[in-house]
Amino acid sequence: MTKALTQTNITFDNQQSVYHGKVREVYSIGDEMLIMIATDRISAFDVILPEGIPYKGQMLNQIAAKFLDATRDICPNWKLATPDPMVTAGIRCEGYPIEMIVRGYLCGSAWRNYQSGAREICGVPIPDGMRENERFPRPIITPTTKAEQGMHDEDISREEILAKGLVSKEEYEQLENYTLSLFERGTEMAAARGLILVDTKYEFGNHNGTIYLMDEIHTPDSSRYFYTEGYLDRLEKGEQQKQLSKEFVREWLMANGFQGKEGQKVPTMTPEVIQSISERYMELFEQISGEKFQPADSDDIESRIEKNVNAYLKTL
Repeated sequence: MTKALTQTNITFDNQQSVYHGKVREVYSIGDEMLIMIATDRISAFDVILPEGIPYKGQMLNQIAAKFLDATRDICPNWKLATPDPMVTAGIRCEGYPIEMIVRGYLCGSAWRNYQSGAREICGVPIPDGMRENERFPRPIITPTTKAEQGMHDEDISREEILAKGLVSKEEYEQLENYTLSLFERGTEMAAARGLILVDTKYEFGNHNGTIYLMDEIHTPDSSRYFYTEGYLDRLEKGEQQKQLSKEFVREWLMANGFQGKEGQKVPTMTPEVIQSISERYMELFEQISGEKFQPADSDDIESRIEKNVNAYLKTL
């Protein structure tokens, strides 16, 4: 079976530190650069699953790179180069302590809250009489706090963000403008692929007084997509939408008795399950990007990354 990269232990030239996230390894190079490795780890319900998914990191990194390049005219972003299929080199920014969630449709946690009687999300009013997966009159922004490792993100309103001084009023207004413009571009690009960009999240940071878009963008790990074909018919019939996201992983876990709750055990991930998840990610990659997936050499992934990144650093 194809190997998966689940952790790295690399020392790059001029490296200062390394941070191990749920999925990504972030190496600080000098004072102003980050090397971000998208590993093949996979998480669900805020739990890192015990097995990696071959090529997942490469697919997410390449989708993110594509959309970062396609939106650079809207907003400056942190990406400088992709020296390896699983790596992005970028500008080191001071991240804002919030994530900008934008929703075009009523689904997921927003729908569950709506069903329980809530008529606003993060201070944003929601009309009465809406159906699950129905489109909002216009996209809404529902920010969350950016939680510390091991903690859950929490919804927060624009007013609370400003009252707590998490972001200045001027900066927050710019973040809102960028968020809506990026979502509009993502919606247009998805439509060209026969998809609906349902909701997504953006992370921003500041470097030398300039706001930058950071991290991944419009990947199936950070976004939800519906297929355009059949959307209206399913909506009218009250049926679930055919979607493109990693929701299928959560569904498999729930079907096997795991929702991340205390005392629950992650079900065994057999080689067949791992292979099926990898193949599903390839389907997502090709549908979202419009490109045929080309697997990179996986004989010794860590050595390949170390060689490619150090060669890139020597060119600077």
